[in-house]
Amino acid sequence: MRTSLKASLAAAVAVGALVALAPAIGQDRPESILPPGFGEPTPASAPRPTPPAGTQPTRPTDPTQPTAPAGAPAQPGAMIQPLPPTTPGDAPLVPPVATPAPVDPAVLAQYEMPASARRSLATVGPVTASEGGLDTDAFGEADGQYVETLMRRLSAPLPSRWMSILLRRALVSHVDTPSRTNGADFAAERAWLLLRMGESVAARAVAQTVDTDNYTPKLYQVAMNTALATGDPAGLCPLVTGAMRYAPARGWTMAQAMCAGLSGNPAQASPLIATAKRRNVASGVDLLLAQKVVGAGAQGRQAVTIEWDGVDRLTAWRFGLAMATGVTVPDELYGTAGPQVKYWQALSPSVALGDRLAPAEAAAGQGVLSSAALVDLYAAAATDDDTQSGATATANDLQTAYADRNPDSRLTALRQLWGGANVRPSYARLVLTARAAARLNPNLAKADADHLVASMLSAGLDRTAARWLGSVPAGSDAWAMIVLSDPDAYRRLSYSDLASYTGGEGDSALKQRMLFAGLAGLGRLNQGDIERAAQSLGVRIGADNAWTRALDRAARDGQAGTVVLLAAVGMQAGSWKDIPPEALYRIVGALRGVGLDGEARMIAAEAIARA
Repeated sequence: MRTSLKASLAAAVAVGALVALAPAIGQDRPESILPPGFGEPTPASAPRPTPPAGTQPTRPTDPTQPTAPAGAPAQPGAMIQPLPPTTPGDAPLVPPVATPAPVDPAVLAQYEMPASARRSLATVGPVTASEGGLDTDAFGEADGQYVETLMRRLSAPLPSRWMSILLRRALVSHVDTPSRTNGADFAAERAWLLLRMGESVAARAVAQTVDTDNYTPKLYQVAMNTALATGDPAGLCPLVTGAMRYAPARGWTMAQAMCAGLSGNPAQASPLIATAKRRNVASGVDLLLAQKVVGAGAQGRQAVTIEWDGVDRLTAWRFGLAMATGVTVPDELYGTAGPQVKYWQALSPSVALGDRLAPAEAAAGQGVLSSAALVDLYAAAATDDDTQSGATATANDLQTAYADRNPDSRLTALRQLWGGANVRPSYARLVLTARAAARLNPNLAKADADHLVASMLSAGLDRTAARWLGSVPAGSDAWAMIVLSDPDAYRRLSYSDLASYTGGEGDSALKQRMLFAGLAGLGRLNQGDIERAAQSLGVRIGADNAWTRALDRAARDGQAGTVVLLAAVGMQAGSWKDIPPEALYRIVGALRGVGLDGEARMIAAEAIARA
């Protein structure tokens, strides 16, 4: 199975008002993450120009979305004052030269970016189908406002690693913009959902697939958050001028000063910082962090000490600027933010290796990091002198599990990594050991088959796991996961096969229902056995509601992107135990209907491993 979306994203995935970090679950739009008054909009100096020819019309005004004021007067006391007018005494001593005619902005724009280099808003996204994305018509004839609403109201992160991986794949795909929405706004909604999922690098990639002269107020707002989530304030600099005109906010006012410092103009940055401080645009740690960014630029010539005393919560502004300047954020502040911030931390190259291991494991369990990336991180930590002894011991056990010539030693090392014998390991540790588990001989590790098969399937090693079918007991968890995930299954199972499953480790009754839902959704049971099992297990697979009708309609119309979004909507829960088997049945069946068989099988098998 494929666990990455694009070669350019794999390394990172493997390794304006600002929005709130503390749980961004089900929010209708980005909200301010700064102290009161910091994220308030300031008047614009000019209305938004007409979009270039060939772009789709902007969606009707939505009261939940930010809009740019049109024709507003210039802000009194602007941050950058105009030069004083020339006085008679300043008249030049040479004859005046005829003033050249003004250049047509449209002509000038063609020289700045030729038509051949411009990207259309009709199709937006960084990953094409040939690189692992969905087809360009993934949303078909779906209404754009409906699709945006699904994304905006989707709670994230999701409990399923494989559903999260599939959702990321859909959101970064190079797809046609649906009707009744603007391509830039559609990219903004996708990037905003990716941020809530913890996919900071993927979110930035989506935002950057839109040319800056096509940015909308919504995309300016989201782009600021992608830059902060990736610890890259320099990413704001190409956007500052446009943002101050069309989506002004105090965060962009501070970005003016930071970008002046980063471009080696401290003489320009210092007055901007002083004016911002005098006008209370920012204060406290928020202002100090901005000053530290300014000092990091060429000829910054200032050192700023950051003290976290009195700071009661972590925000995107504080996280992003701290990552950019190498400032360590206290662990207790991470507890005030949503779990996605830990995933941002795992993807940040500025965090020390030892400090990245714990968030990296959490990110791997969520699907933000791949199994290979997590192994690489531990391998790098093993050679780092600052890594704590516990992490070094884990790296040594991992090396033994992969490379030792003695199968018993490798199995012992795996058990050690899982927390000991007869202990149910965390799903993140199963992801960590996936390829080490695949190297074991099925006949020599039958006692740990349940954990070994779950570990292999966490990384999508379905055919490797299928080789264990003849070595595991019928009715075990390992057997259940294999019959769900086997890509080459040649026969349907019978009711007696299903009844032989006892539920294994965990909630046995729930896992029995999950196995039935998965097999029925994958078409691996006869219709008569489906009806009989549904009645005996109490799984209402025929339930009908607005969600099931929308999912069936999208699958029937071949809208793979819409199906993925609706499947994610059906998985909004705190854990796998809270996902109804009926929902799993519908999700698996719909994914198969649009050609996403591999993901459907992995999701069904994950239900057995984690329920």
